Amino acid sequence: MTARIERLVTSGQFKLDGGTWDVDNNVWLVGDDHEVVVIDAAHDADAIAEAVGDRRLTAIVCTHGHNDHVGAAPALADRTGATIWLHRDDLPLWRQAHP
Repeated sequence: MTARIERLVTSGQFKLDGGTWDVDNNVWLVGDDHEVVVIDAAHDADAIAEAVGDRRLTAIVCTHGHNDHVGAAPALADRTGATIWLHRDDLPLWRQAHP
């Protein structure tokens, strides 16, 4: 088994302090043929799930709580049973994205 890093780009909107911007975000998949970790589940749970494929998703790691980095995390976790990891200081931003 050889670990690898894969990049998926998803598109959506970043919203903060009353502003909205169209953005592309990197979603990183780190793992091997059997299991993988997703870093920054941005925008599109379907696209991320497709990239994960039949591998076991062991965790969803959020580098920070901006909506464009955590938007797809709950839906992806619901589909896969993976745990979402986010630093507690980012909880206010998480709550803005997921009230």
